[in-house]
Amino acid sequence: MQLRYSFRLYPNTGQRTALARAFGCARVVYNDALRARETARGEGMPFPKTGDLSKQLITEAKNTPERAWLGEVSAVILQQSLRDLDAAYKNFFDGLKGKRPRMGAPRYKSKRDARQAVRFTANARWSITPGGKLRLPKIGDLRVKWSRTLPSTPSTVTVVKDSAGRYFASFVVETDACEVLPQTTPEVGIDLGLGHFAVLSDGRKIDSPRFLRRAEKRLKKAQRDLSRKEKGSSNRNKARVKVARAHARVADARREFHHQLSTRIIRENQAVAVEDLAVKGLARTRLAKSVHDAGWSAFVSMLEYKAARYGRTFVKIGRFEPTSQVCSACGVKDGPKPLHVRVWTCSACGTVLDRDANAAVNVARAAGLAVTACGAQVRRAPVPAQRGEAGTHPKPSPVRWEQAGIPGLQAREDVKRWSSPVS
Repeated sequence: MQLRYSFRLYPNTGQRTALARAFGCARVVYNDALRARETARGEGMPFPKTGDLSKQLITEAKNTPERAWLGEVSAVILQQSLRDLDAAYKNFFDGLKGKRPRMGAPRYKSKRDARQAVRFTANARWSITPGGKLRLPKIGDLRVKWSRTLPSTPSTVTVVKDSAGRYFASFVVETDACEVLPQTTPEVGIDLGLGHFAVLSDGRKIDSPRFLRRAEKRLKKAQRDLSRKEKGSSNRNKARVKVARAHARVADARREFHHQLSTRIIRENQAVAVEDLAVKGLARTRLAKSVHDAGWSAFVSMLEYKAARYGRTFVKIGRFEPTSQVCSACGVKDGPKPLHVRVWTCSACGTVLDRDANAAVNVARAAGLAVTACGAQVRRAPVPAQRGEAGTHPKPSPVRWEQAGIPGLQAREDVKRWSSPVS
């Protein structure tokens, strides 16, 4: 399978200028090709082929005074820009045919877009120098922050500039089956939520970090400073970069959390089951900010590709499966329940069930996985304070077990022991 590895780039002033020139040339070729095809469509003519567009918009355009500056960059990135337009049209038409989710038609690119990118293939003769720098044609040797080694020789490299002004080198590499993890026994179902980010069928609960909520005060201040700057001024551009960097920190922290949690779940379990949530629908409700802050879609995508990479089984059940209505102990469907009901008692067998833990067990069973959870009472009744003490010691929070270095199972046993009444 193909994997993508991203590393931070630190170009100097001259290299930034060269990259800006490359971004602009690729954007102009893309827009010219899009305009040519839209003009042909409006006139009822067939779409121009990529080869004809390449000859007209790149080879011949370099000999004209209006587009002579296209020769200042590598021709490979201009050819790749045309291929990107072909891919955009293909995705658009496949969406209309029902082969993939619908997406909009290709649009014109702007120099003010949040993301600028150019791609170099092997034909561009880019390389990694013995000193660890990335050598790109007509740009130079860029300093790279290597956080890990590449598993194989990359086929392409994409240089990306984000809205925060950061540069990244994104490599595409081929991996084989040598990374398949050894077989293990546990199989787990996952119920994603907002109160807890994930509840596993084995009883573990992962607290929601809420990175956006925690950073809202800082984000509001940066956005307020931006709104007070005069439009078009240098100070406004500096304030815009500060807002973009504040949002980038939140996104990076969320992505790191998703990567760590998904890797741990894949390594510990042979099979993983999740529910196919309607994230777009939930994002149109009053919970939209919390839904976007959780990032369920990105997390599920990580689970899916890591399961395929490491030889695990990944199952996604339908979103209409009544996981919150069925008792995991006796299998009786007890009817829908409002969201504020977090604990309910089965009317058939009398088992007291935690809504999220019960749903996680039902997700695993709906996927055909063998789970060991029996649906027993998961939330104990309140215990009075001990008579020999004037007050109570704070009970350790389950979400901080790992931060304290205490394994989850041992921590749960300690909580049970601490919570039990004195005889």
